[in-house]
Amino acid sequence: MSSAVTSRQGIYQSGLVRRLTRWLDATPHPPLAIEISAGRVAVVRWGRAGSLDGLAVENLPAGAIVPSAVETNIVDSATVNKAVASACERVRSRDEEVALILPDPVIRVFVQHFEEFPRTSEEAIPMLRWKLKKSVPFEADETIISYMRQAPREAGVDVVTALARLRIIREYESLAETVGLFPGVVLSSSLAAISLLEDPKATLLARISNSTLTTAIVRSGVLCGYRCTDLPAQGGYLTPQMLLEEVFPVAAYYQDTWQEGIATVRVAGLGSRLPEFVQPLEDEFHCPVRSLLQTAVSEGSIKEDGRQLADRDLDGLVGWMLQRS
Repeated sequence: MSSAVTSRQGIYQSGLVRRLTRWLDATPHPPLAIEISAGRVAVVRWGRAGSLDGLAVENLPAGAIVPSAVETNIVDSATVNKAVASACERVRSRDEEVALILPDPVIRVFVQHFEEFPRTSEEAIPMLRWKLKKSVPFEADETIISYMRQAPREAGVDVVTALARLRIIREYESLAETVGLFPGVVLSSSLAAISLLEDPKATLLARISNSTLTTAIVRSGVLCGYRCTDLPAQGGYLTPQMLLEEVFPVAAYYQDTWQEGIATVRVAGLGSRLPEFVQPLEDEFHCPVRSLLQTAVSEGSIKEDGRQLADRDLDGLVGWMLQRS
C-alpha cells in the first residue's frame, strides 16, 4: 500500500464517517466548506463564533460534472475550476484547510453486522476490504476505506463503512488544491445532511439530487440502513410510485431487522413538487411526511444565519454546519 493511500485512510477515518452526525465528538472543523454537486458549487465560510460569514454559489452547466463512483466526474474541468475559483474568491479563501462535501454516488456506504470485529484499524481495514470487494466496482488497491462502530440492535458489533475510489476523490481534491486549499475532510452530501435527523424514533430520509436517490434510516443517532440508487426519471417525470419502489428495499430491511415500522419520513430535493408525494408516502408508511429542511427550520434546529443555506436547499452544508456547532 502506498504512503499516499495510507495517509488518506487516516484523514477519512476521522473525517468521512466519524464526523457524519453527532455520533462522536468531532475534531476541529475547518472554517471553510465546499459542497459540489452536478449542478452547482457552493462555498461557505464560518466566523470564529461559528456564525455564517460568507456564502457563494456558482451554477454549473449540465454535464460539467457527472457524479460516479467509477468513471471520471469532472468532465468540463475548465468550467468547474472557474466556478470553484470564483466562489472561493467571493468568500475570501486563502491557504487553509477545507471540508469537501461530494455527490452521494462518489462514496459507497454500507451498514454491516459482525459477531466480532477487530479492535485496531490495522486488522479492521483489510477485513472490510475483503468483505466488500465484491460490492464495489473497483479494485481493492484503488479503494479508500473509512469505518465507524455504532450501537448494535443485539449482540455483536454494527459497523458503518464508507468506500471511495482514490482516483475519483483526487479529482475533487485537485479542485480545491488548484485554488490553494488543503482538503482535510471529505464526506458525501447525504452523510452530512443526516445531522438534521434528531428524532429518537426511526426516521427515513429520502433525498433526491438530480437523478440520484439516497435513502437512509436513522434511529437515535444510529444509521440503520443506507442505499444510493439511480432514479428511473428525474424532475417533473418522477412519480410517487417510482420513488416508493426505490425507497421500499431499505424500509423493508429495517422493518424486518428491527421489528418495527418507520416513525417519520423526511424528504429533500423535490422542491415545489413535495405535496404530490406526501399522501402516497403517508399511505405507505402510516406516519408523517415532511420536508427535511422546512422541518429543521420550524423546529429551531437551524440558526438564523443558517437559513440562508436552507433557502438555497443546501442541506449538506446545513448538516455540516450543525456538526460544527
